This record gives sequence, C-alpha cells and structure tokens, in this order.
Amino acid sequence: MSWPETFRAAIEAIGSRRLRSVLTTLGILIGIAAVMLTVGLGQGAQNTVRDQIGKLGSNLLIVSPGSVTSGTGLRGGRGSASTLTTRDAAMLSDRSVAPDISSLAPVSSGSYSVVAGSTNWTTTVVGTTTDWPTVRSRTVDQGRFFSSAEAANAAEVAVIGTTTATELFGGRNAVGQSISIDGSTFTVIGVLGSVGSTTSVDEDDQVVIPGTTYASRLSSSGNAASVSTLYLKASSQDSLSAAYQEAHAALLVSHRVTAASADFTISSQQSLVQTATSTDRTLTILLGGIAAISLLVGGIGVMNIMLVSVTERIREIGLRKALGATPGAVRRQFLAEASILGLSGGVLGLALGYVGSQVLPRFLSQPVSIEPWVAVGALLISLAIGVGAGVYPATRAARLAPIDALRSE
Repeated sequence: MSWPETFRAAIEAIGSRRLRSVLTTLGILIGIAAVMLTVGLGQGAQNTVRDQIGKLGSNLLIVSPGSVTSGTGLRGGRGSASTLTTRDAAMLSDRSVAPDISSLAPVSSGSYSVVAGSTNWTTTVVGTTTDWPTVRSRTVDQGRFFSSAEAANAAEVAVIGTTTATELFGGRNAVGQSISIDGSTFTVIGVLGSVGSTTSVDEDDQVVIPGTTYASRLSSSGNAASVSTLYLKASSQDSLSAAYQEAHAALLVSHRVTAASADFTISSQQSLVQTATSTDRTLTILLGGIAAISLLVGGIGVMNIMLVSVTERIREIGLRKALGATPGAVRRQFLAEASILGLSGGVLGLALGYVGSQVLPRFLSQPVSIEPWVAVGALLISLAIGVGAGVYPATRAARLAPIDALRSE
C-alpha cells in the first residue's frame, strides 16, 4: 500500500468515528493553545519590560551614589549618600579618561509642587545639562530645550513633560506660560515628546530645568556640586561594556576607594532587563510546564483511542493481512491515523492560540507575543505526540496473526 493510499484509508477510518476523533483531538487542541498563550504572555511581558527600559535611553549606563551610615551606625539604603558631583561628570566627559563614553548628563532631582495659576500638581523636577535629551533619547515636541547660555546663567526656564502639561494647563499651549516651583517662577519654553512609562515611573510627568538653576533655587543639600545620578551614553552598543569599565575605574580612583568599598553603583540596560524579566521568565516556565501536562494528557488520550481502535478492528486487520497486507502496511496505517489526530489538534490549537492572542490583551491589559518559532514548535510537538502515542497501538496491530484476528469476535 502506497503512502497516499495509507493516508486516504486513515482519513476514512477517522471520519467513520467522528465524535471519538473530535474528543481525542480536543485534549491536544487545548494543550497546544494553553502552551502558546502561556509562552506568548511571558514573551509579551518580557518585551514590554525591554521597551520600557529602552525608553531610558540607548546604550545607557546609570551611576548612582552609595549608601550613608548615620552616627548611630544606621545604614541608609543605596542612593542615600551624596557621593557624586559635577566634578565626576566633568572627569567622565573627558575622552582621554573615558573614550567610549560619547555624552553624559548629571542629574539632580526631587519631588515638588508645581503651581500654574490656580492649578497645582506634584511632580519630579530634574536639574541637568543641555546633553540630557541626547543621553536620554528624548525629543521636544513643542518649543525648545534650554541653551548652554541659559544653563550657565542659571536661567529660570523649564521644559515639561506631556502629562505635566496636561495636568497644569489642560488643552492650552504650555509654551510661554509661567509656573512656580518652591517660590521661584519659571517660564515654560518647551514640552517633551511623549515616551510613556518605564516600569512604575511616568517619564512624561516631570519638569526639566538647568542644573545650575536647580542648585541655586531648589537644592537643599547645601552642596551645589552634588548630583543624584549620572547618566552615561556609550558610543555604541558594542562599546557599552568598555564604557562601564572606564567609568568604574575612573570613579574608584577619583573617590579613592576600592571595588569592595565603592561608594557608587553602575547599572546598565542589560542588567536592568535581566533583573526585571527574571520573574517573568520563571513564571512562564512554571505555567508552561503546567500547560505541557495537558499536552501529555492529550497524548495519552490519543494512545487510548488508538488502542480501542485496534481492539475494535481486529477482524478488519486480520482480513487485510489474509489478503496480503504486510505488518509494515498495517503499522503505517495506524501511525498515520494517530499522526493525523495529533496534527489536527495542533493546527486547531494553533488557530485558537492566535485568536486568544488577539482577544486576551483586551481583558488583561497585557500584550501576548506569539513568535513564529512558537507556532512551528507547537505543530511539531503535536505531530510528535500523535506519532509517539500511535507507536505502541500500531505495533500491536502489526503483530496480530491473521488466523487469530479472523477468529476474534
């Protein structure tokens, strides 16, 4: 019997037991769809984290101060010390010290109540330099960013985020309007382009002013040279590691500390992504394992049905073998039936998975990303389950002796 004849006979056998065949493929269908959606949810969560962290800026390194210990021995959290200064920023901006750092932006920030007329809004005020838009990969949609001259003269100008502009001015044009921060009046000269949120921080809700203005008008540290964070931009993705090493070595020498007692920390986008996605990856593996159990149950269902089919068709098998069918031909037919059942469940599960990937985000507010390799893998798994579940029943059918099969009732 040729392969086309084998598959035609297998399809006819499956069609003669439609209800049983549908129930058999149902287990594989549910299992494949569950695995696809589980992996898709995990991949979607990881992609969301990468996109959010990517909004911080490309090829970015973030230098944060270390912790401070009080006179009573109480240690503060990381970032509680004031160990970073504008002198550190100037040093790292020197290409002879850190040739792989293309630009740098020192930042001082704090939470303040911003008043515009009769409206007020509490937001983050950021004091920085003119390189901040480049380092943070931000654009200005309306107006402009402050100039080097305004930064040098500690001008009272501000560039605000879209969320801040909406909260303070509603639908009005914010450029040219006046706002008050901690008793000082600032003129809004620009509105930043929207980038959305990064993790739990709304990057569109902030007021950016010159760092010199922040130090003279808002800073409460008493040290005009102190900054809270240094944002470093590597010249390329490939040089990110080199930029990290250069910044780390230069700050150790400048602060006269060792690596073991460093009073600063440097984090990269890769480390942030790895930390943020580790939980998502663990949950994806866990839920994927649970979904895979349903695939195993579906495979057992296929094997059970095929064994029942062998038992019911003993006389048919005996007659075919008496008419000259070889054990290989009988084995091929039952393997073909099992493969068709498994592959049918996989295709239907794939379709259900794609439908679910379009519907679920509307209810979960979470993207579902189904990669092509997941779809291909699902089909291969369903086919493997069908073949694997059909091996034993097919072998059992092929071993039946014709005389014994014909005597069976």
